[in-house]
Amino acid sequence: MKTAEELKNFGVIKTEEMVLNMGPQHPSTHGVLRLKIKTDGEIVSEIEPHIGYLHRCFEKHCENVTYEQVIPYVDRCDYLASMNNSHVWAMAVEKLMGIEIPERVEYIRVIMAELQRIASHLMAVGAMGLDLGGITPITYTFRDRERILDLFEYVSGARLLYNYIWIGGVAHDLPPNFVQHTRDFLDWFEPQIVEYDRLLTYNKIFIERTADVGVLPADVAINWGCTGPVLRASGVEWDLRRAEPYSIYDRFDFDVVVGKGEVGTVGDCWDRYWVRVEEMRQCIRIVRQALDQLPPDGDVHAAVPKKVRPPKGEIHFRAENPKGDLGFYIVSDGSPKPYRVKMRSPAFCNLSVINEIARGWMISDVIAVLGSLDIVLGEIDR
Repeated sequence: MKTAEELKNFGVIKTEEMVLNMGPQHPSTHGVLRLKIKTDGEIVSEIEPHIGYLHRCFEKHCENVTYEQVIPYVDRCDYLASMNNSHVWAMAVEKLMGIEIPERVEYIRVIMAELQRIASHLMAVGAMGLDLGGITPITYTFRDRERILDLFEYVSGARLLYNYIWIGGVAHDLPPNFVQHTRDFLDWFEPQIVEYDRLLTYNKIFIERTADVGVLPADVAINWGCTGPVLRASGVEWDLRRAEPYSIYDRFDFDVVVGKGEVGTVGDCWDRYWVRVEEMRQCIRIVRQALDQLPPDGDVHAAVPKKVRPPKGEIHFRAENPKGDLGFYIVSDGSPKPYRVKMRSPAFCNLSVINEIARGWMISDVIAVLGSLDIVLGEIDR
């Protein structure tokens, strides 16, 4: 005789969850990332990111080289935002040493950081379109990003890893006509953003793939430590350039872009994409103001110390990188080398929330969610 429970389940077809490995080599994982996905058919029940494939012992390296020699390593963390990385590291060490930076250097750094923010967002926008099947957008964004890399090559000689922002200054002053070349680029680039809106932002297929998908509520974003466009897309107006101004950002007029749920729910994949598009417009505003206010002359090496040897102590400094809140905790023992360095990666925290917002969606939607988080594995793995 069958029990009551057995009779109840008699004839019911049972299925088991399947474990699907996405990556570590996969065109839509934005680097060497492995996603261990548990699925019930096409529906995702759990996602577990496996990281570390790009681990290079960054923090340990920092403890074995001088403060100046750390900069090339910092450049390689978020290799799509090298100028921003070295900017934060330089400001952290300068604060630890009490160094005052010349005005011209501050403006040059802001110009470089905001141009780099545009370049990073262009990569994020184009790659997300490509992830969802649109080949044309990434050809447009790469074309426009190349114009920024041309400017970086003009000023530093490099196109990806620059070693340009140094402790106490910059490697060298702006070359002739750089200001005019930058103005020409901004005048040319601003109308291109309208083209992105026509091509991708308000594209019917793109909206159907991203609106109301992977919704990240504000409280969940805060609890998981999400920052940058991922947090602001959830409706939280938090930008360190405005909330805790550093460098000379308090001198510029710009808007903090937050998600509004224009075509879906606040905090969905579309909002995370849209925030980055709108932030590019704000970057243009900041760079134009910085170019107008740039002091005509000044020594860009005036504050560069002959030997970087901070006093004993510790410091934590953070700034608004393209992907979010990048922080450095440095412990100095008074020697030319850091005693301890800890890096707070915004992309690491943003990736951590993927299980919260991708459960219950289909496998194809995981691609949209991951693309909207805009991760870079060099920074996550370090």
